[in-house]
Formats: sequence, structure tokens, C-alpha cells
Amino acid sequence: MPVNIPDHLPAGDILRGENIFVMTESRAQHQDIRPLRLVLLNLMPVKIVTETHLLRMLSNSPLQVEITLLNTLSHESKNENTPIDHLRTFYKTFDDIRNHRFDGMIITGAPVEMLPFEEVDYWDELTQIMDWATTNVTSTLFICWSAQAGLHHHYGVPKYVLPQKQFGIFKHTLHNSKAPIVRGFDDEFLAPHSRHTEIKREDVLKVPQLEIVAESNEAGLYLIRDVENRRIFVTGHSEYDAFTLKNEYERDVAKGLDIQLPNNYFPNDDPSQIPLMRWKSHASLLFSNWLNYYVYQETPYDFD
Repeated sequence: MPVNIPDHLPAGDILRGENIFVMTESRAQHQDIRPLRLVLLNLMPVKIVTETHLLRMLSNSPLQVEITLLNTLSHESKNENTPIDHLRTFYKTFDDIRNHRFDGMIITGAPVEMLPFEEVDYWDELTQIMDWATTNVTSTLFICWSAQAGLHHHYGVPKYVLPQKQFGIFKHTLHNSKAPIVRGFDDEFLAPHSRHTEIKREDVLKVPQLEIVAESNEAGLYLIRDVENRRIFVTGHSEYDAFTLKNEYERDVAKGLDIQLPNNYFPNDDPSQIPLMRWKSHASLLFSNWLNYYVYQETPYDFD
């Protein structure tokens, strides 16, 4: 089944061009089926790119998925790559959805990781949304900075600034191959990271309901789950496409920033060569496992 997106969302044309089956709201209304209702809280400034990355992942499922796009009201996006008309047309605010229930929720990363959590201008709103999700959402998937934010807010886990950016493609190993979120995973798999901060395993191990599912010797913790509340925390960016790290690297070089080559990404560490995408299978399985085992298998058919 397809991912169900708003009519005229730019990601739709991009995904159809990749031969991915997407369905518009108007067509989905004629099908006698209850789709999974997901809310995507998009904290990234370049929202259309992030929408496309995540919708691509969610489309690889036999389940019909209905997407509600959510933006913070307490932060006004000033990025020229996200037109204000796009936000007004496709995005809702927390006030619009606070009285509704959803099967699943995804909270993206955000370029605010060097700030203390409480200094992020939408922190109060974000914590309200995370608390609301505890009772109004069956399962929540946190990505990159939001994983650190969720672990801090719900369990008091601190974050730490890294001596240099964790940047590139890293090998990971499983600690619990029986956890539903990693069913079908290889014993070792690759995943991208792009962050300036980290969480430490000794802090996570102090929280009884948290379980470390996968980590990397180089990049640290990667996949953590709350065994009681169906929260999944991913510190990397499995949703990235083949050129995302390349674009980030070239952006920082153009700004004159001290940025190293992405680890294990460009062939022969030559940025003039086309990077190979070697984490697509892992990313697809991660999102389909979340949709199936933590959302579809757990959510009620009738929210009321």
C-alpha cells in the first residue's frame, strides 16, 4: 500500500519520479480502509528535503499511511528554502492536533544541538508535544537531535559536545537481535551520522526501562528503545539519501568551516567521486519494522 500525502505536496512528484507509489488524500478517501495515522514533527529548516527523505522510507510498507505534517508555532522558520506558502498549505500546529490521537509520531533532528536544551526557543512547546504523545500516540520515533532531546526530557539523560563532528558512514553491531525494531537486520550494518554531540552508554544504562539495541565502536550509541512505552531513539540519520552528506560537506566547505571528509563515504576518500549508498536496506527495514511492530501491531482500530 502507498504512503498517503496531501494533494500537491512537492515530495509527491519527487517520489513518483523514483517509481515509489504514493497516494493523494483525495484518492485515498475513496478506499474503504483505515490507514495508519502518523504525525511528522519536522524541526529541520529545509523542510521539503526532510519530508522527502522520510516519506521515501515510510512508503516501503504494505500498510497505508496517512501523514500529518507538524511545525512548531514558537519558532518561525527563516530558511529561504522552505517557502512560507508551503508551511501555510501543508503544515499544522500543535493547537490544531492536540485533541486528536495518532498511531505513530516521528520527530526529526534539528540544527540546534550545540545549544543547551532549555535555550532552544521552542523547547517548552516541544516538551508539551512529547508529553502529549505519551497518551495520544501509540509509538514515537525520535531521530538524531530529537533522540537526545527525548532521552533528556523523559529520562534525564545528558548530552555531551564532541571534540569534532561525528560525520560519515559507520559500522554498527546489534546487542539484542530479538528486539522487534531490528528483526531481519544483519549482525553488522552501516548507517550515517551527522552530529556534534553524543549521549553516553553509562548514562543510558542507569535507566532501567531503556535498552541499548545497537551501537558503533566509532560513532557510539545508535539505537535505543524504551521497553515499556514504545519509544524508539535513533541517534543517526538512516533516512538520508545518497547525496545528503555530500551536500552537507560542500555547504560547510563553502562557508569556510573546519569540516573533515565524511567517514567511509566518498570512494577512495575523493570528494570528486560519486558516493555509494550502502545503508538503504537497513534504513528500509528500520522504518518498516517500526511501522509494523510498534505501530500497526499495537494501535487500536478505533481510537475512541
